[in-house]
Amino acid sequence: MFQLLSKDPGSEARRGRLVTSHGIIETPQYMPVGTQASVKAVAQRDLDAMGTEIILGNTYHLFLRPGLEVFRKFGGLHKFMNWHKPILTDSGGFQVFSLAKLREITEAGVEFRSHLDGSKFFLGPKEAVAIQHALGSDILMAFDECPPWPCEEAKVNDAVQRTIRWARASLDHHRHLISTEPNRPTAQQALFGIVQGGSYANLRADCAGALVEMDFDGYAIGGVSVGEPEEEMYRTAEVTAPHLPQHKVRYAMGLGQPHQLVELVARGIDIFDCVLPTRVARHATVYTRHGTLNLRGAQYKMDPLPLEPGCGCYACQTFTRAYIRHLFKAGEILALVLVSLHNLHFYLELMRDIRNALDDGSFGAFRTHFLSTYLQERT
Repeated sequence: MFQLLSKDPGSEARRGRLVTSHGIIETPQYMPVGTQASVKAVAQRDLDAMGTEIILGNTYHLFLRPGLEVFRKFGGLHKFMNWHKPILTDSGGFQVFSLAKLREITEAGVEFRSHLDGSKFFLGPKEAVAIQHALGSDILMAFDECPPWPCEEAKVNDAVQRTIRWARASLDHHRHLISTEPNRPTAQQALFGIVQGGSYANLRADCAGALVEMDFDGYAIGGVSVGEPEEEMYRTAEVTAPHLPQHKVRYAMGLGQPHQLVELVARGIDIFDCVLPTRVARHATVYTRHGTLNLRGAQYKMDPLPLEPGCGCYACQTFTRAYIRHLFKAGEILALVLVSLHNLHFYLELMRDIRNALDDGSFGAFRTHFLSTYLQERT
C-alpha cells in the first residue's frame, strides 16, 4: 500500500507513494478537510482542478447527520458527494471528547449526547469501524482517546492504555467486517492506528510499540495541535516517529500552519490534514510565501495585485486584492470562496514543492529558504 521511494540525507524527510482503491497519493501530502462531506466554500470540481489527491471526512458528524441510512442508500460517501478520489475518515473519537455535551466512558466505548440536539448515542471501537465501513472511506482510523493538554501523566497513561485496547478491538472488528462484507462500498480499506501519549515521550513510545505489534496499515500521531507550544508539537513528532516502521505511512492529525508542515516533513511525517486554509479564509486571511495578509486592511483598498503574485490559482489569475477586499466589506459570499480556493491551492502547491525538492535532493535548501521568507512579519 505504501511505497517509500527515498529519504532526505539531511533530515528525516521521506518521499513516498500511497496506493488506494480510489487512486494514488503522492507523499508528503496535505488533505483538505471535508468534515460534513464538503470542503467549506469549495466545490469538488475546484478541488480536483487544483490537484487535490485525498480529502478527509468526519465520522462523528456524518454519523449524526445525514446518518448511515443515507450512505447505505447512496452506496457510500464517495458516491453521495460525487468525489471519486481517496477519502480518509477519522474515528470520531476526538469529536466525542471535544464536542459532546455529556459523555460517559466505559471499557466498551463512550456514551454521549449529540452536540446537535442532545440525543443519546454510543460510539466505541466496533461502532466507529462499522460506520467507516458503511461510509466506504479508503483509510479508516482506529477509535482512540485523545487526552487534553496539559494533563498529568497518570491520566494520560490511562488514555494510552485505553487507546491500545480500543485499537485492538478496532483492528479485530475491521478484519471481521472485511471477511463478512464482500459488497461494501470500497473493496480495499486500510486501517490506521493512532499513537497517543500527550507530551510524555515514554508513553508515546509505549503506545507506538503496542500499535506496531498489531501491524496496522499505517500510523497516526494524535493528540497534537491541542493547545501545546509549537516546540512541544515538534518534540512529540521527534520522539514518536522513530518508533514507527519505515515502510508504513505516518500521519500527523490536525496539523498545521505552513511552516509547521515543512518542519514536520523534516521530522519524518508523510500526510497532514488541517482546517486552517478555509477557516482563516472566512476571516479574510490569505496565505502567501511571505506570511499572511488580511484583506480587511485599508492598505488593500486600491491594491491592483493578485492575492499572491505568481500564484496560479483561479482567484489570483482573475481578481485583484482590491476587488476581493470589496467583497469582504460588502458581505459577499464570493469573498470566502475565492480566498478558500487560494489558501487550499497554496497548501497543495507547498506540498508539491516539498515533493519536488525531495525528488531533486534540494529539500534542505528549500526548507531554509521557505522558513526565512514565510516567517517574515507581514500584515
